[in-house]
Amino acid sequence: MSEAGVGELFNYPLLLFALTLIAMGVSVHAGALLGRTVQLVQDHDKSEHMVVITNASLGLLALIIGFSFSMAVSRYDQRKNYEEEEANAIGTEYVRADLLQEADAAAVRQLLIQYLGQRLVFYVSHDLQQLEAVDRETARLEAEMWSAVQRSARADPTPPVALAVSGMNDALNRQSYTQAAWWNRIPYGAWMLMVALAVVCNLLIGYIAHDMGPLSLTVLPFLVAVSFFLIADIDSPRHGVIRVVPRNLLSLEQSLHAAPK
Repeated sequence: MSEAGVGELFNYPLLLFALTLIAMGVSVHAGALLGRTVQLVQDHDKSEHMVVITNASLGLLALIIGFSFSMAVSRYDQRKNYEEEEANAIGTEYVRADLLQEADAAAVRQLLIQYLGQRLVFYVSHDLQQLEAVDRETARLEAEMWSAVQRSARADPTPPVALAVSGMNDALNRQSYTQAAWWNRIPYGAWMLMVALAVVCNLLIGYIAHDMGPLSLTVLPFLVAVSFFLIADIDSPRHGVIRVVPRNLLSLEQSLHAAPK
């Protein structure tokens, strides 16, 4: 599977949960089959050594899962914070537009309302074609808004106009920061390490617990699958159950539409 294909898998947490549960289940039962066939653990010393190795492997797996979960949560918090900052920047620039020349002020306010609508679609849409259209329209609106504040700055280079220009620059920068935060995901290498270590741990558990009941062989595969699902869900901006809801942008949209024109 190519890196792009692997990356797509981590965008669908439920699919990842199902595949992980199957893979871990196969691994633990393969280890149990090996244990019943080879039966090296009958020797007491070798049995203790296998338990030590298994415990060390499980500890390392828990550590990596914990770090990955922490990374996913920090990225989720970053996306939420940038949504709030983006709403504040757009709202502030809408007010500062009054500092521009009258014609440019009206144009900027209308463009900001359209721009806000595109930003909302960016947060809630799952359709790739729609998102590509949003990117194009966002770029067009940004160019028009910057052109409008440039005209006022050249015609009337005063401190109040400079404040409006600075506000526009901040609003456009926030969009770039938001996009970067949505691209900032857990590296594929970390996922591959977790998967490989989880397979090894399940093999070891199956090997040393091959004579126990089937319920004992399902606990670790299920826990690993749930852990991977939760990490992928939080780390996936669009396809997870836990997503950033653009409450600040929605509130701003309502206030701007309710404001007198």
